[in-house]
Order: sequence, then C-alpha cells, then structure tokens
Amino acid sequence: MDLYAVMPPLMFAALVVFLLSGYPVAFSLGAVGIVFGFLGIALDLFPPALLKAMPDRIFGIMSNQLLLAIPFFTFMGIILEKSGLAEDLLDTMGRLFGPLRGGLALSVVFVGAILAATTGVVAASVMAMGLISLPVMLKYGYNPRIASGVILGSATLAQIIPPSVVLIVLADQLGVSVGDMYVAALVPSALTVGLYFLYVIYLALFRPQWVPALPPEARPEAGKEPEAAFALLSYLLVAVGSWKLGEFLHLPGWLEGLEVLLGLALWTLFLLPRIRRNPLLRRALLSMVPPLVLIFLVLGTVLIGLATPTEAGAMGVVGALLLAALNRRLSFPVLYQAMEGTAKLTAFVIFILIGSTLFSLVFRGVDGDLWVEGFLTGLPGGEVGFIVFVMILVFLLGFFIDFFEIAFIALPLLALGADALNIDKVWFGLLVGVNLQTSFLTPPFGFALFYLRNVAPKEVKTLDIYLGGIPFIGLQLLVLVLTYLLREPIMEFVRNFRF
Repeated sequence: MDLYAVMPPLMFAALVVFLLSGYPVAFSLGAVGIVFGFLGIALDLFPPALLKAMPDRIFGIMSNQLLLAIPFFTFMGIILEKSGLAEDLLDTMGRLFGPLRGGLALSVVFVGAILAATTGVVAASVMAMGLISLPVMLKYGYNPRIASGVILGSATLAQIIPPSVVLIVLADQLGVSVGDMYVAALVPSALTVGLYFLYVIYLALFRPQWVPALPPEARPEAGKEPEAAFALLSYLLVAVGSWKLGEFLHLPGWLEGLEVLLGLALWTLFLLPRIRRNPLLRRALLSMVPPLVLIFLVLGTVLIGLATPTEAGAMGVVGALLLAALNRRLSFPVLYQAMEGTAKLTAFVIFILIGSTLFSLVFRGVDGDLWVEGFLTGLPGGEVGFIVFVMILVFLLGFFIDFFEIAFIALPLLALGADALNIDKVWFGLLVGVNLQTSFLTPPFGFALFYLRNVAPKEVKTLDIYLGGIPFIGLQLLVLVLTYLLREPIMEFVRNFRF
C-alpha cells in the first residue's frame, strides 16, 4: 500500500472529525499536525528535521508586519463604534432620505458603505446600526424582515469594501499585493452597494407598505431635504471635476489630491450662505467630514502609495481616538473594551495561523500538496470547473466556519490548483473575498446574525433575522457571478490604476 497516497486523505478526515466534535479550530489543526507528524516520522515518510522548521515558521508569523493591520483595524472599529460616528451619520442620513419610501433603508446602506470604508470590521457595523436604526425603522412601520436584512447586508459590506481585514488576510495567504487587492475590490464593492440600492428602490416601488417614508413630524427639517441633497451631490461633481482636471494637466498624484481638496474648499466658501441657512445641510457636512478624513487616512494613503496597510491602520487608530476624544466619548472603560476585544481577536488569529502552519508543514511532508493539486486540476471543465467547485466549497464552508479559518486552512490548498491552472491570484482572491461575505449571513454560524440578535428588540423574531438575510445572500452571489464575468475589465482596471 502506498502510504504517501493514504496519508493526505487521512489527515483531512482526522481534521474533519476534530472540527465536528466541537474542538477549537486552532488546536484541532495543531493536534492533527503533531499526531501525523510523529506518525510520518515513525513510518519513515519524512525525516525528523522537517519538524525543526516549525520554530522558524512561527517566528515568520510573529514578524509578519502585514498581519499587524488586523489588530489596528479591529481596535479602530471598536473605538469608532463608541465615538458616535455611526450614530451621527445614521441620524443625519435618515433625515435626509426620510421623505422617500425606503429612505431609512437607503440611509442604512449608505452609512454601511461609509463605515465599511473606515473600519473594515463587521461586528462594529452590525451592532451600531442594529442599536440605532432598527428601533427607528420598526417604529415607523418597516417590515421586521426587511429592516433586519438591510442592516445585515449593509454591515457585511465591511467584508469586501477596502480596507477590509478579509482582503488583507487573503493577500497575505496568496502572496499578492494588498494594494492590488484593494483596487480590484473597488469594482465588486460598487456593484454590491448599487444592487442593494436597487433592491431597496424595488421594494419602495412594489412593496411600499414594507418601507414607508418618515412622517413630517419625525423630520424636524422637513422641506430642507432637496436643497441639502443637491448641495451634497454638487460636492461629488466638484470632486470628480477637479480630479479629471488634474488628470488632464498630468499632475502628480499627491498634487492632484491637493487640487481636489482646494476645489472642495472653494466650493464650500461659495455655498456658505446656503450652509448657514439650511441646518440639515450643515449637519450633513459636519457628520460626513470625519469619516471621509478617516477614509483618506486609511484607504487613500494605501491607494496612492503613501503608506502600507499596517501604517494606514495605525493612522486610522490615531484618527479614531481623536474623533472619540472630540466627541467626548473617549474614556478608560472604552479603551479597556477596545483593547480587550482587539487582544482576543488577535490571539484567535495567531493561534489559528500557528495551528494551520503546523498542519500544512506535515501535510506537505507527506506530499499532500501534490495530492490536492492533482485532485483540483483533475476536475472536469478545466478552469471553469475548478472555479465553480471552489466557489461552492467556500460557500458551504461558510455555513460552519468563519472567514479566518477558511482563509488560513482552505485557501493555501486551493491556491495550489489556481497556480497549476495559471489563474491570476488577485482575481482568484477577489472571488473568494466576495464569496466570504455570505459566511456572515449563512446559518447556523453566521456571525452577523448573532450580533444583530444580541442588540435587536425583543419584538424582532430570530426567524425574521434569518429570513431577512436571504435576499442579500442572493445579491452577494449575483455580485460573485458578475465578478467572474467581468474578469478582464477588473484586471485591466487594476493594471491601469493611475496611482
């Protein structure tokens, strides 16, 4: 009997048994790696010196500066949750979109996208919007399933909109540039937000009783909304116009950014009389400037090449602390909660990484990588068959384990097949990243479902929360299909990204 042919499937079977028994993932990986490591040495499948590489691998994990971005973004997300940023934004956008049917839902999607671009942490977004928006939506007659679904779907935008922690982990595991992953993710991010908006508009047109408009008495600035909305839209047009002018003049990236800021400042001076006259416009500008500054500190500096993701995360932490201090929300209990949550998540990630490294070291020692590569490349349909199999596998794994475990356990093995088939790793990682959004919404272990259940009012049934997420899972899978079909345009966009 060929022991090399038997050991890899046996390792997989043992790992599945450990996981199904409820044993912690990190220790399951480590236990299987150690047991099969000693077994492999006893059967003379590989020399004992192989396991001596483990300390070097652990040192490599601990010295990986890219992974430092994870605690930075986690800490920043928790601080922002306590800083009042989400509360101010949700309240202001709710008033701005209030006269429209589905206006509150549109404001949740908009704020979800802004929070995703500032924190990259799903838990912070779910709990903030669940505490603030869900009671208001229910009070004014929203269908509980629609209200829950919009919050769940909007919160999971943090999985795909840069500076997503998921994209950092995927880039690290695939050995590609985080900047390229961020640029590539801009396309499916825009598609996802756009489809969410279209879904809410569809409900407003064909199921208006599920998403009613706010009554006039709930809008202190009733009548001021159109002027405020057009003024905010004009800012977007000025920014785009200034950017295009910079491109036309062939200005350097940093100078182009300054030109955009100057254009926005001049436009603000021009609109100053309207800003003084319209309290809603003034409130909207004051609530939107802090997150936009944070987006530049965190995402903009990475895209224009001024900072690495780790450095951008550090600047984001400083910005979040300043914002919390300015809003008088920074206190020792808040700092303690943020540090405790960050330490727990970081320890969780590091232990999974150490366990998966030990597992993969022994797995490669028994030629498991060749076994996996042969299996994946032997699937019917070539590249298409491989992609379909991987996407179905990642989707199903998302029902039972979270994205960290999928990224650290399954992705390195699946990447072997992508390498053998010459599939671009940035595009492959992007597909996996879009797919992993669903892992937060799929029962029984969708973490966003648990987060919302913990903060939702008692009148919202657990079944409403679960059923509310189904349309958004469908929309995310539609974005996955579109990302696959738009492969060439997306990769061309990455190659030609100006900065």
